[in-house]
Amino acid sequence: MTQPFGARLHDAMRAHGPLCAGIDPHRGLVESWGLTYDVPGLERFSLTCVEAFAGRVAAVKPQSAFFEVFGSRGVAVLERVLTELREADTLTILDAKRGDIGSTMTAYAEAFLGAHAVAPPDALTVSPYLGYESLRPAFDLAAETGRGLFVLALTSNPEGASVQHAVRDGESVAASIVRGAAGDNATARARGELGSVGLVIGATVGTAVQDLGLDLVGAATPVLAPGFGAQGGTVASLGSTFGAARGQVLAASSREILGAGPEPRHLVAQTNRVADTLRE
Repeated sequence: MTQPFGARLHDAMRAHGPLCAGIDPHRGLVESWGLTYDVPGLERFSLTCVEAFAGRVAAVKPQSAFFEVFGSRGVAVLERVLTELREADTLTILDAKRGDIGSTMTAYAEAFLGAHAVAPPDALTVSPYLGYESLRPAFDLAAETGRGLFVLALTSNPEGASVQHAVRDGESVAASIVRGAAGDNATARARGELGSVGLVIGATVGTAVQDLGLDLVGAATPVLAPGFGAQGGTVASLGSTFGAARGQVLAASSREILGAGPEPRHLVAQTNRVADTLRE
């Protein structure tokens, strides 16, 4: 890879707009497409999404759990999804939220980010709640291989605020995560580029970014904002939530787009509509 992930993401967002399309083959969606909830149905659903999204959006985000539920055969489908999107020059963000310590975190990093990973995504979501530095093996390996990470910072679930807004020594947990990402992105920021350590901040967290004093621009972080569309996030709310950092935000939409399936042309049309809304 000739460019770090942050630079590639910036280019993809300029070319296609700031949409990240989700692939979430949970039972309800798969069956709503008239497919059986089994490995053949999973494969048909997922590859239809690949056909619809490849080359049309900045990034695609498969949710690992919905593939893992089918065991090794489901993971094989996920690997095919990641491989086909890579071959189509479309960035992938694997939503797996891995997080551990020591040799276990190193193994997770090698599995998803390493030079010899079987079907590596361009970026991986990770959880910092064993401590931001517990993720160091992933940060270091991603830097070596040109891949990226999105660290959970502010989630929209009701329980999230009890942890993420908690304050210790005058700093919220979320602010400490932003501070860590800023440190890892310092070199990219000095070049005037977007860093490769991003943050996950829900599109529906309201004024939390401002309330907690999070400097996303200074941290040079790409922001993955799940919840756009059917879950309540709008273009207007993205502006009010992220303010000056709006240009760094990759809005993730799954349900609103996937509900247009199973006909590929309808899925493409809905993808284009959502992408156009965000570009405007």
